[in-house]
Amino acid sequence: MYENLIKLQTDALAELTAVADAEALEAWRVRYLSRKGGALGEAVKTLSTLPREERPAYGQAANEVKAVVEAAFAARQEALRAAALEAELTGSAIDVTLPGRAPSLGHLHITTQALRQLYAIFAEMGFQVYDAPDVETDDYNFGLLNIPPYHPARDMWDTFWVSQDATPDPGQRALLLRTHTSPGQIRVMRERCPEPIRVVLPGKCYRYEQISVRSEHQFYQMEGLAVGKNIRLTDLIGTLHEFAHKLYGGTGKLRVRGSYFPFTEPSIEADVECVLCRGKGCAVCKYTGWLEVAGAGMVHPVVLRNGGYDPDVYSGFAFGFGVERPSMLKYSIHDIRYYYGNDLRFLGQFG
Repeated sequence: MYENLIKLQTDALAELTAVADAEALEAWRVRYLSRKGGALGEAVKTLSTLPREERPAYGQAANEVKAVVEAAFAARQEALRAAALEAELTGSAIDVTLPGRAPSLGHLHITTQALRQLYAIFAEMGFQVYDAPDVETDDYNFGLLNIPPYHPARDMWDTFWVSQDATPDPGQRALLLRTHTSPGQIRVMRERCPEPIRVVLPGKCYRYEQISVRSEHQFYQMEGLAVGKNIRLTDLIGTLHEFAHKLYGGTGKLRVRGSYFPFTEPSIEADVECVLCRGKGCAVCKYTGWLEVAGAGMVHPVVLRNGGYDPDVYSGFAFGFGVERPSMLKYSIHDIRYYYGNDLRFLGQFG
Protein backbone atom coordinates (compact mmCIF):
# COMPACT_ATOMS: atom_id res chain seq x y z
CA MET A 1 0.00 0.00 0.00
CA TYR A 2 2.82 2.39 0.81
CA GLU A 3 4.39 1.68 -2.57
CA ASN A 4 1.15 2.81 -4.24
CA LEU A 5 1.32 6.16 -2.40
CA ILE A 6 4.96 6.70 -3.48
CA LYS A 7 4.10 5.82 -7.10
CA LEU A 8 1.09 8.16 -7.00
CA GLN A 9 3.28 11.02 -5.79
CA THR A 10 5.95 10.33 -8.43
CA ASP A 11 3.43 10.16 -11.28
CA ALA A 12 1.61 13.30 -10.15
CA LEU A 13 4.80 15.38 -9.90
CA ALA A 14 6.05 14.12 -13.25
CA GLU A 15 2.83 15.04 -15.01
CA LEU A 16 2.73 18.40 -13.24
CA THR A 17 6.16 19.28 -14.63
CA ALA A 18 4.83 18.77 -18.15
CA VAL A 19 1.79 21.04 -17.64
CA ALA A 20 2.19 24.09 -19.91
CA ASP A 21 -1.02 26.14 -19.55
CA ALA A 22 -3.92 26.89 -17.22
CA GLU A 23 -6.32 24.53 -18.98
CA ALA A 24 -3.95 21.57 -18.61
CA LEU A 25 -3.29 22.54 -14.99
CA GLU A 26 -7.02 22.45 -14.22
CA ALA A 27 -7.29 19.00 -15.82
CA TRP A 28 -4.37 17.80 -13.66
CA ARG A 29 -6.01 19.22 -10.53
CA VAL A 30 -9.27 17.39 -11.26
CA ARG A 31 -7.38 14.14 -11.88
CA TYR A 32 -5.35 14.19 -8.65
CA LEU A 33 -6.79 16.70 -6.15
CA SER A 34 -10.51 16.76 -6.89
CA ARG A 35 -12.67 15.81 -3.90
CA LYS A 36 -14.80 13.62 -6.11
CA GLY A 37 -12.82 11.01 -8.02
CA GLY A 38 -9.34 12.50 -7.44
CA ALA A 39 -6.53 9.96 -7.21
CA LEU A 40 -5.35 11.18 -3.80
CA GLY A 41 -8.85 11.12 -2.41
CA GLU A 42 -9.39 7.58 -3.62
CA ALA A 43 -6.09 6.51 -2.03
CA VAL A 44 -7.19 7.91 1.32
CA LYS A 45 -10.51 5.99 1.11
CA THR A 46 -8.56 2.68 1.18
CA LEU A 47 -7.66 3.50 4.77
CA SER A 48 -10.90 1.87 5.96
CA THR A 49 -9.92 -1.44 4.34
CA LEU A 50 -6.61 -1.79 6.27
CA PRO A 51 -6.14 -3.58 9.58
CA ARG A 52 -6.64 -1.26 12.54
CA GLU A 53 -2.98 -1.32 13.57
CA GLU A 54 -1.79 -0.19 10.09
CA ARG A 55 -4.18 2.73 9.71
CA PRO A 56 -2.22 5.43 11.66
CA ALA A 57 0.98 4.94 9.69
CA TYR A 58 -0.84 4.79 6.36
CA GLY A 59 -2.90 7.88 7.19
CA GLN A 60 0.23 9.84 8.10
CA ALA A 61 1.95 8.77 4.87
CA ALA A 62 -1.12 9.73 2.80
CA ASN A 63 -1.21 13.20 4.40
CA GLU A 64 2.46 13.75 3.67
CA VAL A 65 1.99 12.80 0.00
CA LYS A 66 -1.05 15.09 -0.26
CA ALA A 67 0.90 18.00 1.26
CA VAL A 68 3.78 17.53 -1.20
CA VAL A 69 1.46 17.32 -4.21
CA GLU A 70 -0.64 20.35 -3.16
CA ALA A 71 2.50 22.44 -2.59
CA ALA A 72 3.82 21.48 -6.02
CA PHE A 73 0.44 22.40 -7.56
CA ALA A 74 0.45 25.86 -5.94
CA ALA A 75 4.02 26.51 -7.10
CA ARG A 76 3.20 25.46 -10.67
CA GLN A 77 0.05 27.58 -10.69
CA GLU A 78 2.00 30.66 -9.63
CA ALA A 79 4.73 29.96 -12.19
CA LEU A 80 2.19 29.71 -15.02
CA ARG A 81 0.49 32.94 -13.87
CA ALA A 82 3.82 34.78 -13.83
CA ALA A 83 4.71 33.42 -17.27
CA ALA A 84 1.37 34.56 -18.71
CA LEU A 85 1.84 38.04 -17.28
CA GLU A 86 5.35 38.26 -18.68
CA ALA A 87 4.14 37.19 -22.12
CA GLU A 88 1.38 39.80 -22.04
CA LEU A 89 3.78 42.60 -21.06
CA THR A 90 6.43 41.71 -23.62
CA GLY A 91 4.10 40.66 -26.42
CA SER A 92 2.08 43.88 -26.78
CA ALA A 93 4.42 46.60 -27.92
CA ILE A 94 3.23 50.21 -27.53
CA ASP A 95 3.69 52.53 -30.49
CA VAL A 96 4.27 55.92 -28.88
CA THR A 97 4.02 57.64 -32.27
CA LEU A 98 0.32 56.83 -32.63
CA PRO A 99 -2.12 59.69 -31.86
CA GLY A 100 -3.82 59.53 -28.50
CA ARG A 101 -7.47 58.62 -28.06
CA ALA A 102 -9.70 61.63 -27.67
CA PRO A 103 -11.37 61.74 -24.24
CA SER A 104 -15.12 61.21 -24.09
CA LEU A 105 -16.67 64.59 -23.33
CA GLY A 106 -19.85 65.03 -21.36
CA HIS A 107 -22.85 67.03 -22.49
CA LEU A 108 -25.94 68.64 -21.07
CA HIS A 109 -28.63 66.32 -19.77
CA ILE A 110 -31.73 66.13 -21.95
CA THR A 111 -33.78 67.81 -19.19
CA THR A 112 -31.34 70.74 -19.05
CA GLN A 113 -31.49 71.03 -22.83
CA ALA A 114 -35.31 71.04 -22.68
CA LEU A 115 -35.28 73.74 -20.00
CA ARG A 116 -33.00 75.96 -22.06
CA GLN A 117 -35.19 75.51 -25.10
CA LEU A 118 -38.23 76.54 -23.06
CA TYR A 119 -36.36 79.57 -21.69
CA ALA A 120 -35.66 80.66 -25.26
CA ILE A 121 -39.28 80.19 -26.35
CA PHE A 122 -40.73 82.23 -23.50
CA ALA A 123 -37.96 84.83 -23.74
CA GLU A 124 -39.23 85.59 -27.25
CA MET A 125 -42.63 86.28 -25.66
CA GLY A 126 -41.13 88.61 -23.05
CA PHE A 127 -40.93 86.27 -20.04
CA GLN A 128 -38.03 86.42 -17.57
CA VAL A 129 -36.71 83.47 -15.54
CA TYR A 130 -37.30 83.60 -11.76
CA ASP A 131 -35.84 81.03 -9.33
CA ALA A 132 -37.70 79.92 -6.21
CA PRO A 133 -36.58 77.50 -3.45
CA ASP A 134 -37.23 73.75 -3.46
CA VAL A 135 -37.99 73.68 0.28
CA GLU A 136 -41.10 75.71 1.07
CA THR A 137 -43.37 76.45 4.00
CA ASP A 138 -46.88 75.11 4.15
CA ASP A 139 -48.18 78.67 3.79
CA TYR A 140 -46.39 79.40 0.51
CA ASN A 141 -47.07 75.97 -0.95
CA PHE A 142 -50.74 75.84 0.04
CA GLY A 143 -52.18 78.58 2.26
CA LEU A 144 -51.38 81.67 0.19
CA LEU A 145 -52.49 79.83 -2.95
CA ASN A 146 -56.06 79.60 -1.65
CA ILE A 147 -55.58 76.09 -0.22
CA PRO A 148 -56.07 76.54 3.56
CA PRO A 149 -55.55 73.66 6.05
CA TYR A 150 -57.98 70.76 5.62
CA HIS A 151 -59.06 72.02 2.20
CA PRO A 152 -59.92 68.91 0.12
CA ALA A 153 -57.78 70.22 -2.75
CA ARG A 154 -54.69 69.29 -0.73
CA ASP A 155 -55.39 65.68 -1.66
CA MET A 156 -54.36 66.59 -5.22
CA TRP A 157 -50.73 66.61 -4.07
CA ASP A 158 -49.05 63.74 -2.17
CA THR A 159 -46.60 65.75 -0.12
CA PHE A 160 -43.11 65.04 1.24
CA TRP A 161 -43.07 66.79 4.63
CA VAL A 162 -39.67 67.82 5.97
CA SER A 163 -40.59 69.11 9.44
CA GLN A 164 -43.42 70.64 11.43
CA ASP A 165 -42.59 72.84 14.40
CA ALA A 166 -44.93 73.04 17.36
CA THR A 167 -46.08 76.67 17.14
CA PRO A 168 -49.47 78.33 17.63
CA ASP A 169 -49.77 78.45 13.83
CA PRO A 170 -48.13 75.29 12.44
CA GLY A 171 -49.02 76.26 8.89
CA GLN A 172 -46.49 79.09 9.05
CA ARG A 173 -43.61 76.84 10.08
CA ALA A 174 -44.27 73.43 8.50
CA LEU A 175 -41.59 72.70 5.88
CA LEU A 176 -42.05 70.52 2.83
CA LEU A 177 -40.54 69.75 -0.55
CA ARG A 178 -42.60 71.85 -2.92
CA THR A 179 -45.27 69.85 -4.71
CA HIS A 180 -45.49 72.37 -7.57
CA THR A 181 -43.74 75.56 -8.70
CA SER A 182 -46.79 77.72 -7.92
CA PRO A 183 -45.38 78.97 -4.57
CA GLY A 184 -42.99 81.06 -6.66
CA GLN A 185 -46.01 83.10 -7.81
CA ILE A 186 -46.46 84.57 -4.33
CA ARG A 187 -42.74 85.21 -3.93
CA VAL A 188 -42.33 87.08 -7.22
CA MET A 189 -45.56 89.06 -6.73
CA ARG A 190 -44.56 90.20 -3.24
CA GLU A 191 -41.10 91.09 -4.52
CA ARG A 192 -42.22 93.13 -7.56
CA CYS A 193 -45.64 94.52 -6.59
CA PRO A 194 -47.08 96.84 -7.94
CA GLU A 195 -45.08 96.41 -11.18
CA PRO A 196 -46.43 94.27 -14.06
CA ILE A 197 -45.01 90.74 -14.09
CA ARG A 198 -44.20 88.32 -16.88
CA VAL A 199 -42.00 85.46 -15.62
CA VAL A 200 -41.44 81.71 -15.87
CA LEU A 201 -40.45 79.82 -12.75
CA PRO A 202 -38.60 76.55 -13.48
CA GLY A 203 -37.67 74.02 -10.83
CA LYS A 204 -37.92 70.49 -9.51
CA CYS A 205 -41.08 69.30 -7.77
CA TYR A 206 -41.56 66.36 -5.41
CA ARG A 207 -44.62 64.17 -4.93
CA TYR A 208 -45.13 60.86 -3.19
CA GLU A 209 -46.52 59.13 -6.27
CA GLN A 210 -46.35 55.79 -8.03
CA ILE A 211 -43.59 55.75 -10.67
CA SER A 212 -44.80 54.72 -14.12
CA VAL A 213 -44.01 55.30 -17.80
CA ARG A 214 -45.51 58.81 -17.54
CA SER A 215 -45.07 59.76 -13.86
CA GLU A 216 -42.09 60.27 -11.55
CA HIS A 217 -41.93 61.13 -7.86
CA GLN A 218 -39.51 63.97 -8.68
CA PHE A 219 -39.68 65.92 -11.90
CA TYR A 220 -39.09 69.35 -13.38
CA GLN A 221 -41.93 71.79 -13.84
CA MET A 222 -42.14 75.27 -15.33
CA GLU A 223 -44.57 77.82 -13.98
CA GLY A 224 -45.62 80.86 -15.96
CA LEU A 225 -47.13 84.04 -14.50
CA ALA A 226 -48.31 87.28 -16.06
CA VAL A 227 -49.87 90.04 -13.94
CA GLY A 228 -50.96 93.44 -15.16
CA LYS A 229 -54.02 95.42 -16.19
CA ASN A 230 -56.62 94.13 -18.66
CA ILE A 231 -55.10 90.64 -18.98
CA ARG A 232 -57.71 88.20 -20.25
CA LEU A 233 -58.22 84.46 -20.69
CA THR A 234 -57.70 84.85 -24.44
CA ASP A 235 -54.16 86.13 -23.69
CA LEU A 236 -53.45 82.89 -21.81
CA ILE A 237 -54.83 80.67 -24.58
CA GLY A 238 -52.86 82.60 -27.19
CA THR A 239 -49.68 82.17 -25.14
CA LEU A 240 -50.23 78.40 -24.90
CA HIS A 241 -50.88 78.13 -28.65
CA GLU A 242 -47.70 80.11 -29.39
CA PHE A 243 -45.74 77.87 -27.03
CA ALA A 244 -46.99 74.69 -28.76
CA HIS A 245 -46.30 76.18 -32.19
CA LYS A 246 -42.70 77.11 -31.33
CA LEU A 247 -41.90 73.87 -29.51
CA TYR A 248 -43.35 71.46 -32.06
CA GLY A 249 -42.76 73.50 -35.20
CA GLY A 250 -46.41 74.00 -36.01
CA THR A 251 -47.18 70.27 -36.11
CA GLY A 252 -48.54 69.89 -32.58
CA LYS A 253 -52.30 70.19 -32.17
CA LEU A 254 -53.41 71.82 -28.93
CA ARG A 255 -56.81 71.66 -27.27
CA VAL A 256 -58.11 73.52 -24.21
CA ARG A 257 -60.67 72.15 -21.78
CA GLY A 258 -62.15 73.25 -18.48
CA SER A 259 -60.59 72.15 -15.21
CA TYR A 260 -60.20 73.14 -11.55
CA PHE A 261 -57.29 74.52 -9.57
CA PRO A 262 -57.76 76.35 -6.26
CA PHE A 263 -55.42 79.20 -7.27
CA THR A 264 -57.00 79.99 -10.67
CA GLU A 265 -60.53 80.96 -11.70
CA PRO A 266 -61.52 80.01 -14.32
CA SER A 267 -59.16 77.05 -14.75
CA ILE A 268 -58.24 75.17 -17.90
CA GLU A 269 -55.98 72.34 -19.02
CA ALA A 270 -54.08 72.24 -22.30
CA ASP A 271 -53.45 68.97 -24.15
CA VAL A 272 -51.22 68.27 -27.13
CA GLU A 273 -51.95 65.50 -29.60
CA CYS A 274 -49.72 62.54 -28.76
CA VAL A 275 -47.04 62.43 -31.44
CA LEU A 276 -46.03 58.93 -30.36
CA CYS A 277 -49.28 57.38 -31.57
CA ARG A 278 -50.58 60.30 -33.69
CA GLY A 279 -53.80 60.39 -31.72
CA LYS A 280 -54.53 56.65 -31.98
CA GLY A 281 -53.86 55.95 -28.28
CA CYS A 282 -50.90 54.44 -26.41
CA ALA A 283 -49.68 53.82 -22.85
CA VAL A 284 -48.08 57.27 -22.60
CA CYS A 285 -51.31 59.14 -23.42
CA LYS A 286 -53.46 56.57 -21.54
CA TYR A 287 -54.99 55.58 -24.90
CA THR A 288 -56.77 58.93 -25.27
CA GLY A 289 -54.64 60.28 -28.12
CA TRP A 290 -53.87 63.40 -26.08
CA LEU A 291 -51.19 64.19 -23.52
CA GLU A 292 -51.75 66.84 -20.88
CA VAL A 293 -48.93 69.38 -20.98
CA ALA A 294 -50.22 72.31 -18.92
CA GLY A 295 -52.69 73.29 -16.24
CA ALA A 296 -53.57 76.96 -16.36
CA GLY A 297 -56.12 79.64 -15.62
CA MET A 298 -56.69 83.21 -14.53
CA VAL A 299 -55.02 84.01 -11.22
CA HIS A 300 -57.58 83.76 -8.42
CA PRO A 301 -58.42 87.13 -6.77
CA VAL A 302 -57.42 85.70 -3.37
CA VAL A 303 -53.97 84.79 -4.72
CA LEU A 304 -53.57 88.23 -6.31
CA ARG A 305 -54.44 89.85 -3.02
CA ASN A 306 -52.03 87.59 -1.10
CA GLY A 307 -49.33 88.65 -3.55
CA GLY A 308 -50.01 92.34 -2.88
CA TYR A 309 -52.10 93.21 -5.96
CA ASP A 310 -55.59 94.68 -5.93
CA PRO A 311 -57.77 92.22 -7.91
CA ASP A 312 -60.15 95.07 -8.79
CA VAL A 313 -57.33 96.77 -10.70
CA TYR A 314 -55.01 93.93 -11.75
CA SER A 315 -55.60 90.58 -13.36
CA GLY A 316 -53.28 87.84 -14.51
CA PHE A 317 -52.90 84.32 -15.80
CA ALA A 318 -50.74 81.42 -14.69
CA PHE A 319 -49.79 78.10 -16.20
CA GLY A 320 -47.65 75.17 -15.19
CA PHE A 321 -46.40 72.15 -17.08
CA GLY A 322 -43.85 69.39 -16.79
CA VAL A 323 -40.55 69.74 -18.62
CA GLU A 324 -40.04 66.06 -19.39
CA ARG A 325 -43.43 65.44 -21.01
CA PRO A 326 -43.08 68.02 -23.80
CA SER A 327 -39.66 66.62 -24.67
CA MET A 328 -41.12 63.09 -24.61
CA LEU A 329 -43.49 64.21 -27.33
CA LYS A 330 -40.80 66.06 -29.23
CA TYR A 331 -38.32 63.14 -29.30
CA SER A 332 -40.82 60.23 -29.25
CA ILE A 333 -39.66 58.94 -25.86
CA HIS A 334 -42.05 56.32 -24.49
CA ASP A 335 -40.94 56.13 -20.84
CA ILE A 336 -40.26 59.08 -18.50
CA ARG A 337 -38.13 56.82 -16.27
CA TYR A 338 -35.33 56.97 -18.84
CA TYR A 339 -34.64 60.57 -17.79
CA TYR A 340 -33.41 59.53 -14.35
CA GLY A 341 -32.18 56.01 -15.14
CA ASN A 342 -28.61 57.22 -15.90
CA ASP A 343 -28.36 54.85 -18.85
CA LEU A 344 -25.63 56.34 -21.06
CA ARG A 345 -27.05 54.53 -24.10
CA PHE A 346 -30.16 56.70 -23.74
CA LEU A 347 -28.52 59.94 -22.62
CA GLY A 348 -25.82 59.73 -25.31
CA GLN A 349 -28.45 60.21 -28.02
CA PHE A 350 -28.92 63.81 -26.96
CA GLY A 351 -25.29 64.96 -26.87
